[in-house]
Amino acid sequence: MTLNNLDAIQKSAAAFFASDQSDARRVFHGRGQRFPGLEHICIDWFRPLVLITAHAAIDDIEELKESLLLADEHKQIRTIVLQNRFERGAPAQTIYGEAAGPIVASEGSLHFDVHPGTQQNCGLFLDMRCLRDWLLENSLDANVLNLFAYTCSLSVAAIAGGARSVTNVDMSKTSIKWGEENHTLNQQDLRNVQSVPHNLFKSWGKIKQFGRYDIVVIDPPMRQRGSFDSAKNYGAVMKKLHSLCAPGAKVIATINSPFLSSDYLQELFDKHNPEGSYLGEMAVAPEFEDKYPERGLNICLFEMPDFGNPAVS
Repeated sequence: MTLNNLDAIQKSAAAFFASDQSDARRVFHGRGQRFPGLEHICIDWFRPLVLITAHAAIDDIEELKESLLLADEHKQIRTIVLQNRFERGAPAQTIYGEAAGPIVASEGSLHFDVHPGTQQNCGLFLDMRCLRDWLLENSLDANVLNLFAYTCSLSVAAIAGGARSVTNVDMSKTSIKWGEENHTLNQQDLRNVQSVPHNLFKSWGKIKQFGRYDIVVIDPPMRQRGSFDSAKNYGAVMKKLHSLCAPGAKVIATINSPFLSSDYLQELFDKHNPEGSYLGEMAVAPEFEDKYPERGLNICLFEMPDFGNPAVS
């Protein structure tokens, strides 16, 4: 696929690199379908590396590379990596500069170990930046449950915001270990971090051992083979909230699907927690603006009832 509208990328890159950029950010979001002909391209910054993610072949990759380097007014780019997500295994290659390797990415006061191009996901979802900011501001003294924790960036933010404890649940032992390393990278005491590297639906008893939770984050993949399907299993998670949450707990639920929207989450929450409240949608990082926001990432904030919870299993 050729680049029919390279001007849009050049303008975004020039505006971004006009100043010193220490924080990880999305530079160009073609997947938001706001730039005709560029829907297959996303560009992310993990200083000093640019990651180009292609969802279809890019014929003019040299032209794209040169446009990024031209926009780099302060010569911050040392490496450019191209990752072809449309190919089996999402292979990546370094097309400029030094060979790619693990990077410590910054986001404000937080730091994360990221591996751009080494696997399908680099270890940090940049579209969740505003949720990490919310957790920084709202987690003081909270007991936080982080479901589908991946590399635990959300619980890192919660601990940094003063949470007294977090419980990370993910079936990938590799991701949970990566998350523990992120906590350590931020000089956080692992005695305040509980790790449950098991299938969620086989772990409810273990999760309940760590007390009632003041904040619950549910951030699942759309589909995880053999363990979770948002269209089939999300309701089972919503049903468990009464037995997991402290009175008045905040519940944050996300969905990222062209077929399911925030209305789907509201319906499930209302069905299983009719005494609770829907507080509204939370912001997605603004650089991820989407022509059809209902088809992109949706983050909903709920509140559990502020009275004793029945023992629902």
